[in-house]
Amino acid sequence: MEQLTLWSHALAALLMAAVAFRAARGDVAGLPRRGVVAVFAIGAAWMLAMAGLGGHDPATRLMGGLHTLAMLGVMAMLHRRAAAQPLGLIPVYGVVAIVILLSTGLQMLALSLNQDSLTESGIWPVATLLRMLIAVAALVLVNNLAMARPDGPVRLLCLSFAIVWGAELATTAVSYLSDGWPMAMYAVRGAMLALSAGVAGMALRTGVHRPVAVSRTVAYQSLSLVGIAAYFAVLAAGTSALSATGAYARILQTAFVLGVTVAAVTLMSSPWLRAWAKVKVAKHLFTHRYDYRAEWLRFTGTLGAAEGDLPLGERIVKAVADMTMSDRGLLLVPEGDGLGVGARWNADTPGGTADAAFVRHLTGTERILAFDDLRGDAADPVESACVSQWMLDDADIWAAVPMLHRGQLTGVVLLGRPSVDRALDWEDFDLLRVAGRGVASYLAEARAQEALVDTQRFDEFNRRTAFIVHDIKNLVSGLSLVARNAERHADNPEFRADMVATLQDSAAKLNMLLGRLSMGPRGRAEPPVAVPLLDFAQCVVATRRAGHPVVATGDARAIALADPARLEQIVGHLLSNAIEASPTAEPVSLVVSSAGDTASIAVVDRGCGMSPSFIRDRLFRPFASSKPDGFGIGAFEARQLAESMGGTISVASREGRGSTFHILLPAATPAAVTLLTEIAA
Repeated sequence: MEQLTLWSHALAALLMAAVAFRAARGDVAGLPRRGVVAVFAIGAAWMLAMAGLGGHDPATRLMGGLHTLAMLGVMAMLHRRAAAQPLGLIPVYGVVAIVILLSTGLQMLALSLNQDSLTESGIWPVATLLRMLIAVAALVLVNNLAMARPDGPVRLLCLSFAIVWGAELATTAVSYLSDGWPMAMYAVRGAMLALSAGVAGMALRTGVHRPVAVSRTVAYQSLSLVGIAAYFAVLAAGTSALSATGAYARILQTAFVLGVTVAAVTLMSSPWLRAWAKVKVAKHLFTHRYDYRAEWLRFTGTLGAAEGDLPLGERIVKAVADMTMSDRGLLLVPEGDGLGVGARWNADTPGGTADAAFVRHLTGTERILAFDDLRGDAADPVESACVSQWMLDDADIWAAVPMLHRGQLTGVVLLGRPSVDRALDWEDFDLLRVAGRGVASYLAEARAQEALVDTQRFDEFNRRTAFIVHDIKNLVSGLSLVARNAERHADNPEFRADMVATLQDSAAKLNMLLGRLSMGPRGRAEPPVAVPLLDFAQCVVATRRAGHPVVATGDARAIALADPARLEQIVGHLLSNAIEASPTAEPVSLVVSSAGDTASIAVVDRGCGMSPSFIRDRLFRPFASSKPDGFGIGAFEARQLAESMGGTISVASREGRGSTFHILLPAATPAAVTLLTEIAA
């Protein structure tokens, strides 16, 4: 640890010497040249003394005191140059300088009187307490200087000095509370002073007119450090005062430390204290109340949170309320001509409704309503008359933020009173107005998305309905054809047999249709099996002969791997279309074939045919039909069913010559064919 202390202070000495040389030879960016050179030259000598002589040598203490005075003198000169800074703080610098001289003198006196046991000396603890107070006062002065001088070099130099004072405060506090001088703190202090020299070097390279802004996060953390320093200072002062109480000193000191710690933890965990600190820091340390970048990032992050966190309405209220540190609110949404409660976030109030006058007023003005003003004597009577009485009666309602999208009021957020009560100002109004517009766009988009989902559901419902109507239409057409032919062929036994078969097939298809409806939108697909296509085609022909002449021919060895029910539905669609397109006496053919790993059924008619443009652009599109009373569903659904079984449908057609639809399906494997042959045998 001694080696680490030596090298850290040696590095700090080297860097401070480099900064002093740079300030002496070059541009100091508007800083006091002589003061900067003195600060870092004395600092380099102090660091060399720390590395070579140690921290308890009188020369080291003297150089440390001179370095502190030099920093204080540079800060005083910079304060005098601040145009908007009154000279009232200059006497404060004088008081601090006197305390620095007193502390340095006490340290050197303690070192000369008691070299062996410094901590037992009554002078040394007093000198250490003075050093802690000097560090706290210097940090306050550094912050005041940084606010008074917004130019970049001054603020970077202030940051460099703040690092030195912070290291001094931490070292003295730890040494006082531990009744010793741990070497680890010396090593850390050396590293911190080296860092401060690096920051000072950046200050000398920064342009005079380039501003350096301290973020709000750094300001809040600095305030926290000041609070921690005050906590340690109170502990140090209290335990030092109680050390003279005699035999009960240790008990009283323990009780005091415990009580102060409990009080500090209670205060730091208070939401009210955190909100109060943020308000005071924003009010006194920054030009604007809000960090707009951080607020907007938090705003959009809350709105875009995962759906499982909070419902959309509550996320909207929370996103707006977090900007003003409000912890509750209501969302009013359109309800008839007025507004009703759509969502609550941490709100216990039951809420109520708002009438059309309130909606018209906010739509026309887009005003942020401050209810404390509306409840006062100077309220606008027109505006007060538009507001519902329950809003005025509820003292917890603090502000109303309208959400307008394209001139329409999409909702209103009622904010509860924040933990630290305050009046709304112009900055609140501007931020909340922009937030209201952003929320309105987000809410309008969400509602449009919900409407689109509903439309898609209706489209799916309509598509399913169209399929059902199409299937029923085909069945009705077949039954109507049978009924017309029955008037002429009712005495023919063969016709009666075909008619019974057609009726049975129609009933079976209706039952199958009802079964598909009961299984949901997609139905339940059966596993594919080996289907002898010629036998299958002949069964289909047997059910159609009563209505229109249909023949089945082809290769008896063609066996496809398919779902028989879906295949029957495909052939039924295409066969119905072919029959409708063919003359009454012209037969429709089902031609079965196989080639390699593909088996096919061709539906061939000699009807009116189709043009190439119709096949390309409209044939397999839903709701596109060449028939005046057609639905345009059959070919579309047939191709979907074929693709679901790993097949496809191709078509060849010529106008006036007819059409041929090829249903191409995977051929069954030889093993499946052999098994089917054995079962048939």
